Amino acid sequence: MSEIVFERVTHRFDAEPVVHDVSLVLTEHRIGIVGANGSGKSTLARMINGLVTPTAGRVTVAGLDVARQGREVRRRVGFVFTNADNQIVMPTVREDIAFTLRRHRLSAADAAARVDRALVRFGLTELADRPAHRLSGGQKQLLALAAVLVAEPAIVVADEPTTLLDARNARRIAEHFAELDQQLVVVSHQLELLESFDRVIVMESGRVVADDEPRAALAAYRSLVE
Repeated sequence: MSEIVFERVTHRFDAEPVVHDVSLVLTEHRIGIVGANGSGKSTLARMINGLVTPTAGRVTVAGLDVARQGREVRRRVGFVFTNADNQIVMPTVREDIAFTLRRHRLSAADAAARVDRALVRFGLTELADRPAHRLSGGQKQLLALAAVLVAEPAIVVADEPTTLLDARNARRIAEHFAELDQQLVVVSHQLELLESFDRVIVMESGRVVADDEPRAALAAYRSLVE
């Protein structure tokens, strides 16, 4: 697994600290992040691939500084948004998955083969030529995950990827997560998704207030919100 390091990281928005003086070393296979709205959990996750950069401190991924080497970091770190519409950029399902590979210097045949494998893996083959924005919510989230994974990143970060889904589609996403070889960091309000993870971090008011195996960390989180 890659080493993701937060070194006394603070991020301010309009002078207010959203994340405050956080230090972490993340090496586990599957890591969850939980917290109430406004706790800083999404900001923390977004700093892993440079969508947000620290106001103070440093974030590194496999030794790469996210603020200074963002392009190289983003080659290693794929990001799945809460709302798949925020990352679907091409007209059809096939084109959207292929778009991720545009900077990977693959031959046309190799790129097409990767796209075909992704379509099969996520059950999207029959939808390959459909308009991407007309898919159901669950299908869009599968497309978003396929488009991230086709690039074969070392790390996948997902920010509340099941929040907008019904129970059936949330389970499908959870099943795909369980099968990933990649290091996985998931922000979620759905605690059952994180119960089988290796580690769970609890955020409150921009700080880490618990960091443990899932049972203990989730119990700490429940005590905060009860």
